[in-house]
Amino acid sequence: MTLYLSGLISYLAEKNLLVRSKHCEDATTIALYGIDHDSRIIEPGHVFVCKGAAFKPEFLKSALEAGAVAYLCAESHAAELEAIAPTVPALIATDENLRRAMAESSAYVTGHPDHGLTMIGITGTKGKSTTACMLRAILDGDEPYEKTAIMGSIEVFDGIEHGKPDNTTPEAPELWRHLANAQKCGLTYMAMEVSSQALKYDRTYGLHLDIAVFLNIGRDHISPVEHSTFEDYFVSKMKIFDMAKTAVINRNTEHYEDVMAHVRAVHERNPECCQHVYTFSATNPKADIWADDISSEYGLVSFRAHTPTWTGHLSIPMPGLFNVDNALAAITVANLLGFSGEKLQYPLLNTHVSGRMELIPTKDRKVTALVDYAHNRLAYQKLFSSSSQEFPNYGRYVVLGAVGGKAQERRRDLPEEGSKWADHLIYTTEDPAFDDPAEICAEMAAATPEDASYEIILDREEAIRQAVRLAYTDARPSIVYLLAKGDEDFQSICGKRVPWKTDAAVFKAAVRDHEAGRL
Repeated sequence: MTLYLSGLISYLAEKNLLVRSKHCEDATTIALYGIDHDSRIIEPGHVFVCKGAAFKPEFLKSALEAGAVAYLCAESHAAELEAIAPTVPALIATDENLRRAMAESSAYVTGHPDHGLTMIGITGTKGKSTTACMLRAILDGDEPYEKTAIMGSIEVFDGIEHGKPDNTTPEAPELWRHLANAQKCGLTYMAMEVSSQALKYDRTYGLHLDIAVFLNIGRDHISPVEHSTFEDYFVSKMKIFDMAKTAVINRNTEHYEDVMAHVRAVHERNPECCQHVYTFSATNPKADIWADDISSEYGLVSFRAHTPTWTGHLSIPMPGLFNVDNALAAITVANLLGFSGEKLQYPLLNTHVSGRMELIPTKDRKVTALVDYAHNRLAYQKLFSSSSQEFPNYGRYVVLGAVGGKAQERRRDLPEEGSKWADHLIYTTEDPAFDDPAEICAEMAAATPEDASYEIILDREEAIRQAVRLAYTDARPSIVYLLAKGDEDFQSICGKRVPWKTDAAVFKAAVRDHEAGRL
């Protein structure tokens, strides 16, 4: 069915998101085929959204030259944009509502495809990607990429597009395009990570979720450009429940009572939301789904799961006792969707999450690399406390950095937490953006406790080689922790993705050089 500009105008007006429209006399004849906020990818028949701190009026010119038929803008920019395009249909929102208008416009233009999919949204400071991958493995069973779309920090797959994303949760035009692609391809489920930034800045505004999963919360993303306080971070995370029919919550999360109080308030405010609430726990039998008999043996974690309909043993092929929490979250959602028992066992055992808790042992297991995306205090606490139990009496050499441009608290948190566990810390470059990596590492060094062993090696490849050297000289078997980059093959530097060797590739090359006497 062809949609027209007049329909979008009426829709936004009904949502109270439109201040006014201009030059729309022919709106009933202007067909709409999409919406974009990036003038470089605009296509004929699309609405162009003029937004962002870096927006320039010239972007509208480029979009119109590429075939845009109308534009959506904030009231504060309406006059200057009309001067550039005096006859082009303009939809004008308040500055405060521009993002919401973009989100609702994206939903309208794509035909609200979320209503044709079983939508699962997953949020948490840590574990979103792993939980989404476990859930997809269960839902797809023996037919990978046949039933479940995924949207997250590691992978986007919607039946048409497949690759690595720029953001954990994309801006609304991309988000709704992925949903439309998934529906068009006949996929059944969408498992998507929902970030606090997406919730705070209305990327997911107007989205319907069948199930919202809350994994955990810790202090992260606290900075002038993200969340000004932990309270802001927490409130942003809570927005996921305003769009969900069913809530699934980790009973072990910090601030559990506050989360439950918020869920109750959401339901009282809107009875359509959070109609059902289920809990999971790796330790608490009061949860709806819980676990016991947890054990780990060199990269394989086993446990007994207790669900309302089934009790049995399961295994996941990754170290980290905390991954039982992620598995239970996936199991709880799967159970609600009719999957249990034998439908869980094989898929979970074969789940693979690139760059998450990946073990790379040397032939003699003298040195083992542990590659993970851990990049905040909560992730460090879970990673190190778990691996110290699973690999007792090992030497621990940690290669780490901190991103530029955001989350400045990590420059303090990571040295403080890492030094509690590591024999030696090596600070290096990690997506510095527009910041100087030397300055980032100097801040981390300044935050390192006096009795901790550390050094700074800005070249990430040489930092990993140094960690391997030290691990081989240790009389004990040792773990080299390669943190934050996972399987990424780039560094974010000055607004560009600069090609870079993956941490795993560098580790393997260093081991080969050691074996050949070249390290």
